[in-house]
Amino acid sequence: MSWAIKQKCKEILSREDGYVKKLWGNSLNICLAYPNRYRTGMDSLGFQTVYSILNQHPSVLCERVFLPDPGDEGFFSPGPLSLFSLESQRPLRDFDIIAFSISFENDYPNILKILDMARINLLSHERNESDPIIIGGGICITMNPEPLADFFDLFLIGEAEEILPEFLSNLLRTRKAKETRKDNLLRLQKDVPGAYVPALYNVTYRADGPIEKMVPVDPSLPRKIRKQWARDIQAFSTETVISSPDTDFGTMFLTEVSRGCSRGCRFCAAGYLYRPSRFRKRENLEKSIRRGLETGGKIGLLGTAVSDHPELIDICRYILSRQGKIGAGSFRLDQLTSPLLELLKEGGIETLAMAPEAGSQRLRDLIRKGIQDGDISRGAINLLENGFFHVRLYFMIGLPTETAEDIEAIIELIKHLAQLSLPTTGPREKRFKRITVSINQFIPKAGTPFQWYPLENIQTIKKKTQKITGSFRGQGNIKILADPPKRNYLQSLLATGDRRVGKILLALHFQRGAWSKALKESPFPPDFFVYRHRETTEILPWDFINTGVPKTLLIKEFQAAQEFSTEKNC
Repeated sequence: MSWAIKQKCKEILSREDGYVKKLWGNSLNICLAYPNRYRTGMDSLGFQTVYSILNQHPSVLCERVFLPDPGDEGFFSPGPLSLFSLESQRPLRDFDIIAFSISFENDYPNILKILDMARINLLSHERNESDPIIIGGGICITMNPEPLADFFDLFLIGEAEEILPEFLSNLLRTRKAKETRKDNLLRLQKDVPGAYVPALYNVTYRADGPIEKMVPVDPSLPRKIRKQWARDIQAFSTETVISSPDTDFGTMFLTEVSRGCSRGCRFCAAGYLYRPSRFRKRENLEKSIRRGLETGGKIGLLGTAVSDHPELIDICRYILSRQGKIGAGSFRLDQLTSPLLELLKEGGIETLAMAPEAGSQRLRDLIRKGIQDGDISRGAINLLENGFFHVRLYFMIGLPTETAEDIEAIIELIKHLAQLSLPTTGPREKRFKRITVSINQFIPKAGTPFQWYPLENIQTIKKKTQKITGSFRGQGNIKILADPPKRNYLQSLLATGDRRVGKILLALHFQRGAWSKALKESPFPPDFFVYRHRETTEILPWDFINTGVPKTLLIKEFQAAQEFSTEKNC
């Protein structure tokens, strides 16, 4: 069976274009891990970027590993095989470092699965000199690494392009000096900006639950870890490195056009964590687009604020001038101009996604969305006029101060768009043929003005979702999608918890994914992290991270949101 699993890896590699295969020798050997399936991991531009940076270093060998497919997991845990890398099929224990790229909180349990399948001790304090160093990075780590603190030797906080070169230089120096594991981690904590070794920081708690203090074990260590960010994104490209037909994006070539956002939506982690707003110049993007068109015909434009790019129309025209197709995510409703829509239509886009976020103007003002009712109507009319008859809408429920009237406003807005029509010279009016509505629960995120709000109760969210879904039952052209509220509870727990949540993750692993049992085993009530309204004066688990956004600004925005509050409740 070992032969069959390894043959499967070779078949995956045979369908890839762009992967790197280096010879094993005296290099620093790193296995880059994505805590989910191959199909999901290879769609992550951040994961591919780290892979490229690591393999560009002449003294580094980087290979990949993913969570095995469901049918293959049994061969590794508790099966006879030790989890191995994709490129060379070497056991993960043979690598010097296992580096996790972490984008979603709900992937945290998979991290423990991968370590277990690799026969590596789950807890960092139980590892010895023969074990790989386990490091983590990605937006989840930059927001709040604390729920994972017990399992990782080191975190890298910030953007990979800025932090990885310094980290590799320091690591290679300590490797030549043949330092012990403990001395190596201490030196990295002292010398690498953005490095965070959780074992070098002690956390104590107040009797009523919140954090009392967090201090380094050595006074010479920094009390705050400064997030690293790339000041000049013109100096590099962030684009597809490996293409494969075995992913959701397939052979679409992805290129990042922007990073950060200046809009300031109060709930948005990406908008605050990737500040300041940065746009790549058109001439740099054109080089990336040309590389993409050599391998495929479709260019996916990615970024926190793609529709705000000042040269977006010219970028689209350039893609079309070279017979390319265009792929893009959601667009701001107030940016849907006819010239842009004409180009997107010509570029092959059939369904456009828009995010009103809330049905009522009051809630859109509260979250600082910056979109008015008129923007929504004008955007929808522009879509119909330019031949877009399929639309996807994103709404949030469970927002702070949300009332029954706000839920009704979502329903009325969907009905308004479904009934919207434009007269034509033909026998039929122009209407939306399909409206897909994605209902997402508001989940507080670290580093945003809404980090002090609690998650709304599961039962309340169920009723709100049922209200919206029931309003469109039997209407075939309107499809309502929503995540299970329990999943949102778990995401909130992992997003806003502290080190004590690590014990829940460990229990979950030993209970083989049974969340209900793991939560019951928790020595501290999970609801404390999920349903509690935090005080702006308390120490939050992630306060030791200097994101570059002053906490005073977050408090100011949080307090400004209170102006839109109401005493009515659903």
